[in-house]
Amino acid sequence: MTGAAGHVLVIDDDPTVRDVVGRYLARAGYQVSVSPDGEHGLRAAVSHPPDLVVLDLMLPGRSGLEICAELRARGSTPVIMLTALGEEEDRVVGLELGADDYVTKPFSPRELVLRVGSVLRRSRDAAARPDGAGQTLVDGDLVIETSARRAVLAGHELALTTREFDLLAFLIRHPGRAFGRPELLERVWGWSFGDQSTVTVHVRRLREKVEADPTAPRRITTVWGVGYRYDPATGEPR
Repeated sequence: MTGAAGHVLVIDDDPTVRDVVGRYLARAGYQVSVSPDGEHGLRAAVSHPPDLVVLDLMLPGRSGLEICAELRARGSTPVIMLTALGEEEDRVVGLELGADDYVTKPFSPRELVLRVGSVLRRSRDAAARPDGAGQTLVDGDLVIETSARRAVLAGHELALTTREFDLLAFLIRHPGRAFGRPELLERVWGWSFGDQSTVTVHVRRLREKVEADPTAPRRITTVWGVGYRYDPATGEPR
């Protein structure tokens, strides 16, 4: 196996999950590494940086949430969480910590492989082929450089996850238009189905980073009964 599709690190304490997920990912062309707990996983991620991490939230020792936060602090490697059906609160916290996606147990290994492919494509290719690739979008003191995948607010670069950047860039390209959460899921995440709370969490995180007062947002506003709208600070972004 050449691993031409990329290197995926699977961190899960269940040997059956590691085996099944590893085999399905390998069949899809990925190089796969596995770790039984968070500490081993972090060491593996440092010694042989993966292109993506599949991370179980329920780990012995340090929790998956702690590991997710540590991975995010170390860089922007995409993270897909594995969560149990009743772990909605942990799932939301994981998204808030910067995880890019999640799959709920019990899950289809084929669905997980599809999610891995989707997240990796966006992580690798968003700069090469988004609408308006190479644009610099300016809205007052907010500057979005799409080719560099860089966002700067009042001279300070924002620490955005892959999904946060994609969502912000999408919204700023469509000023004044309201989007429902299902449409944002499809157009930003590429999902035709999924938990719409994912959008809610990412909007909240973006507001914390781009709004002077996240509790009274002026840029990313709520359209009651519809969804969200980007209201430029200085008219149409240029």
